[in-house]
Amino acid sequence: MQITVKGKNVEITDALKDYAEEKIGKLTKYLDSITSADVTLSTERNWHIVEVTVHANGVSLRGEERTTDMYSSIDQVIDKLERQVKRRKDKFSRKPKYESIRTGTDIFSKKMAYPETLRGREEILEEVSLEPKIVKVRMFANKPMTVHEAIKEMEAMGHSFFVFLNAKSDQISVIYKRKNGFGLIEPSLE
Repeated sequence: MQITVKGKNVEITDALKDYAEEKIGKLTKYLDSITSADVTLSTERNWHIVEVTVHANGVSLRGEERTTDMYSSIDQVIDKLERQVKRRKDKFSRKPKYESIRTGTDIFSKKMAYPETLRGREEILEEVSLEPKIVKVRMFANKPMTVHEAIKEMEAMGHSFFVFLNAKSDQISVIYKRKNGFGLIEPSLE
């Protein structure tokens, strides 16, 4: 697992870096497929802020905490990530593990049968598709606008994010609300 520890407005000491890496390493007992983790330590006024993003098999978990002590912030953000991992595991463990009688496929296959109702039978009564169901489609105008105009539009609509055509870059961008301001997502060709 690759752990990157960065600092903003704070000097990263070896002790602080080792502490953060040790705590991130403890997440592997809940989620063994962690490929990388990005830790950002920063200070803002009297606050010590820790932001952690963990990447594991296509899943990204993110946590942020702010306290008056950097070590306490690290502990709290790790606790938050542990709760996210446990909640995610509980969510998937509560779902029935469908298995087709004929093919022996697991839950990640495209179509399966209900095993409990089919025990001892050879026919498959109904197939279940795991494709996500789209419940609403929203169209938006491709009118170019600045980031500030997009923020005003998002706030006027009462949404937490807004997709718009960025007049500066001439690309589709997303503006979203954060605890301490706004975030901007722009496409990259990397």
